[in-house]
Parts: sequence; structure tokens; C-alpha cells
Amino acid sequence: MRFAVQLPIDHVREGREFVSREAIAEMARAAEVAGFDAVGVTDHPAPPARWVAAGGHHGLDPFVALAFAACATERVRLLTQVVVLPYRNPFLLAKSAASLDVLSNGRLVLGVAAGYLEAEFAALGADFAARNDVADETLDVLREAWRGEPIERSGRGFVAKGVVQLPRPAQPDGPALWVGGNARRAIRRAVERADGWMPFPATERLARHTTTAPMTSLDDLRTGVGYAREHAATIGRTRPLDVCLVPFGFTVNDPTAETSRLADEIPLYAEAGVTWLAFTLPAPSRAAWCDGVAALGALARAS
Repeated sequence: MRFAVQLPIDHVREGREFVSREAIAEMARAAEVAGFDAVGVTDHPAPPARWVAAGGHHGLDPFVALAFAACATERVRLLTQVVVLPYRNPFLLAKSAASLDVLSNGRLVLGVAAGYLEAEFAALGADFAARNDVADETLDVLREAWRGEPIERSGRGFVAKGVVQLPRPAQPDGPALWVGGNARRAIRRAVERADGWMPFPATERLARHTTTAPMTSLDDLRTGVGYAREHAATIGRTRPLDVCLVPFGFTVNDPTAETSRLADEIPLYAEAGVTWLAFTLPAPSRAAWCDGVAALGALARAS
């Protein structure tokens, strides 16, 4: 089992406490020292104010934030959790990802999703209705662009006539691609076009809001993993699929108790097919966040 933790770059109202060069460096180093395998960041370039007021969040640009994290660390992987594929031209996304992978010596994991905030799509000039088709197409373009060979391809909003992107990513096959979402189309997307699947706990209400499927228990997770395996067999996929999940019911109000509980539950997650656990920790202050990372570090180091 491997472990990721999301950097609290969404705490923009606290200013330099969380969204400064010093803050990102300190928190990324704390995660690396604690034994975490990846640090993650979110992606919301233009969220609607009403959504933010209801509990949503702002954040730094994910590629810029992770570049600063890369400069402060040596080992920990850099995870976008998640980049919304239809928000960006696929070639610009491919260039950003390849650049970060090169400068970090091959540490990027590109977590992606189709997205769900219709108002944010409108602000960015993205087609909300076509988001799933665009997501599939973008994943195909990323793979092509990272080969560093001329591309002849027409798609939604672009025409590529012999374009080439260099440098290639540091990782020979490009950054790992992990697809977020609980819906069966997201699972198929992960199996057909990616290296990992990122389901997330979702009540019925949250699932409706994010236009995905509910996921409230290990049984729901096992159903999703089972479907992924069935689809892999159908299309002839044989290579493993990483599964990265936020643990069900996780809080760190009492890190010691949570660590003990999670230690008991990890074998159940592993048995269900999970290969990565991802955490979002409370961040009343930068120091408190780093303390929470340290408390969970023993679990990460022991697994």
C-alpha cells in the first residue's frame, strides 16, 4: 500500500500560511520525511462563488504548485488530484505535464477527470455536454504528444497538422494517468486509457451533485473494482490497474486513534484492490497540518 496526502493549497484566505513558496516547500518536505509516497493538489481555475460559499474551494494552479513542491523534495511523487481534462487544450495540458515531469526527474502522476461544475465550464469556454467525449479524446492526445513524434489529428476545438512536442517526459511512457470518478464510464476510461482509477467516497447527495455514482462502503468499492476487472478482461488488458482511494470515514481529529484504526483496515482495502490511500488533513495552521502528516507517517512507513 502506498500513501498520498493533499497539500492544502485551497486555504487561500490564510494567505502565506498555506499558499506561499515557503509553505509549499515546508509541507511537501514534511510529507516526504514522514514517508508519504505522493503529495497532491486540486484544480479549480474559475469556480463559481456560490459553490465556494457552500463548501467548495479555490486553489493554486496545480502545475505551478507541484513545481514548487518538486523543488523542495527529492523522492515524493507529484499528484494532480484531479486535473479537469475539458478545461484545457490537450496540447497545452500535454506540455504542462511533460515540463513538470522533466523538471521533477519523472515524478508526476497525472490524476484527471471529466469534471462536473457547469458554471466553471462556462467560464472557461468548455463544452459541459461533451465533457466525457472530450476527456477520452484528451487522454489519447496526451499519449500521442508525449511520444515526441509528428501528430496529424483533428478533434474538438483543434486541428493538429504535423505538430511535435519536445522535450518528451522524463518517464519513458509519459506520466502515469489516473482517472477519477465512480461512474462506470469513468471506470471504463481508466481501464481503456489509463494506468489507475481514483474512486472517492460519495453519498447519494454528493454523487448527484458531482454527476457520479454513490460510493459509501467497501462493498461499493469491490463492485467497482470487479467491474474494472471484467472490462479489462473484455478488452484484453493484462497490466495492473492502480486504485487510489480516500479512506471511508477518515478524520484526523485524533491522529493516534485514526492511525490505529487505519492500520487494522489496510488489509481490507488491499484485499479489495486498493493500491494507494489518499488523505486530506485538517489544516487549522501549517504547523498543525505538518503534525498531522507526521502522525500518519508511521502508518505510511510501516506499510
